[in-house]
Amino acid sequence: MGRLRTVDVMRLGVVVYRSLAEQSGGFRYDRKLVEGLENRGHEVRVVALPWQSYRRALSHNVSTDLRSRLSGFDAVLEDHLCHPSLLRANRALDTPVVSVVHHLRSSEPRSEWKNALYRAVERRYFRGVDAAVCNSETTRRTVRRLRRLPTTVARPAGDRFEAASESSASPVSAATRTERTFDGPLRLVFLGNLIERKGLHVLLSALSTVSGDWTLTVIGAPTDADYAARVRHLRDRYELAESVRFTGRLPDEAVADHLSRDHVLAVPSLYEGLGLVYLEGMAFGVPAIATTAGGAEEIVSDGDTGFLLPPDDADAIADAVRTLRDDRALLRRMSDAARERYSAQPSWEETTATVERFLDDVTDRGRVAAEP
Repeated sequence: MGRLRTVDVMRLGVVVYRSLAEQSGGFRYDRKLVEGLENRGHEVRVVALPWQSYRRALSHNVSTDLRSRLSGFDAVLEDHLCHPSLLRANRALDTPVVSVVHHLRSSEPRSEWKNALYRAVERRYFRGVDAAVCNSETTRRTVRRLRRLPTTVARPAGDRFEAASESSASPVSAATRTERTFDGPLRLVFLGNLIERKGLHVLLSALSTVSGDWTLTVIGAPTDADYAARVRHLRDRYELAESVRFTGRLPDEAVADHLSRDHVLAVPSLYEGLGLVYLEGMAFGVPAIATTAGGAEEIVSDGDTGFLLPPDDADAIADAVRTLRDDRALLRRMSDAARERYSAQPSWEETTATVERFLDDVTDRGRVAAEP
């Protein structure tokens, strides 16, 4: 029996930088949302903008072409990443505008004066927006500090690599996860683009003080070439070349293979709006080393499904690694708890349904008057 529709079919524009094929968690969220809305019968058209520096993105506001590209929809969804390009176009639209927010740029760690400038731009952006879809309660709170507007939280699923494992040569079944081994060297994996916000430099500093048998596999694209060179230099300076391996970006099937064997996902980010990567690891029963900066606490339970540590605290990370190195019974319990936590996460179908209902409400209300 088919699902009874409760909302009208909508024509939706979705604004992203470059394309939906980008590999970060935010782009995957957008991509799954588009797929889900199309599967529910909605007409979705992606409006791709050039991905340039923040300053050059601000210059997009002098163009009159963007307004016409965003016209003719029942609602426009915009990845908040695109906010510097949309300040002028949004305010000229007579169509409801909904921002999809993964985290605010002004929430990232940097000097306060720079964040004050970003916050001013983001506040102006939200004055041209009618509503926001947020990936976490943490993100919703940061948005509502800038403007009190209608919001919903649509949490992402974390099934990316588990789904990939089903088509690999050695799929990861529930039975395989049960048979995971916890002896031998403590196998840590870092998964994410090589950018400073992900905290790999802090992790390497921590591991330089940890003796015993452990390995770290770093999986991720050198998005920031200078930072990638910096962390490779740190590995050599700390004399960790035998224990730390950089793989670059890997296909999803290869990442799934790592997660099926590795013990701990260590991504001590300096800020995460949510941290989808922690869920992706928990799909395989891999507990996480994360930080309290941002929304990771909505996924990782300290001492249960991993460790929640202060950001930029190498000593705390080192202590957590030593604990798991020496207490494999705790590691096993955390692995079981991580898998249970993953199972409790909404599916992409549930996420899409949440957004669909919210969009239906927004289009019924129409555009609201922008704040002065």
